[in-house]
Amino acid sequence: MVEESEKKQPEKKRKRNKKEKKQSVNKKLNPWKIAFLALIGMLVGILLFVGIRVTQVREPNYDSSKAVPRSGNPVLSIQSNKQQINELISFYLEDFQKDSEVTYDFYLENEAMLAGNFKILGHPIQFNLYFDPYVMDDGNVQLKAKSLSIGTLGLPIKDILEFVQRDYNLPEWVEVMPEEKYILLRLDKFQMMNGMFIRADKINLIDDDIRVSIYLPEDNSTDSSATSETSSSEE
Repeated sequence: MVEESEKKQPEKKRKRNKKEKKQSVNKKLNPWKIAFLALIGMLVGILLFVGIRVTQVREPNYDSSKAVPRSGNPVLSIQSNKQQINELISFYLEDFQKDSEVTYDFYLENEAMLAGNFKILGHPIQFNLYFDPYVMDDGNVQLKAKSLSIGTLGLPIKDILEFVQRDYNLPEWVEVMPEEKYILLRLDKFQMMNGMFIRADKINLIDDDIRVSIYLPEDNSTDSSATSETSSSEE
């Protein structure tokens, strides 16, 4: 009996030593400290993710080789106003964005405005970006960004344009230039369903005077001119 009790004593000592070691390890690993470090790691990861998404830029989504040559005289010149143009834009964007998760609005007041939103840490942030439109010599339209309304955030216009370029589903004929702070409407790439295309002649939002010209496809215009020449020669 004495020998058995002597054998049990070392075993009890070993168990006690193991228990003491575990307690000392638990004391060293402060749970509050672990939680704090985990929180810091999570915040750093979120900030890195947001930083990468904001600074990442994709290539421009247009190909100048697809530009439609516009020559000769227009078949129709149209004078319109902001209300009529806004109805056309709304109809076009509603159809264009019907399968898009991220949507935006564009309309004309005394200045052109792009309204949309993006998310920061899961919270939607709404913005309104204002432009001055200019008709270029080639009949395209440049929208020069002039101001930004985005609540209490102090993001620059360049960052918002980079976000629009990267995350918005834009038509192929819309080119975003964040560095230069403008959007270019490549009307020479925009064709209607019947093949006709348009050219901007004048945009005066203050006086509500918007003028565009309608052109036939180059092949059709060539055919029609050839037909007229043939008929005149027969006469």
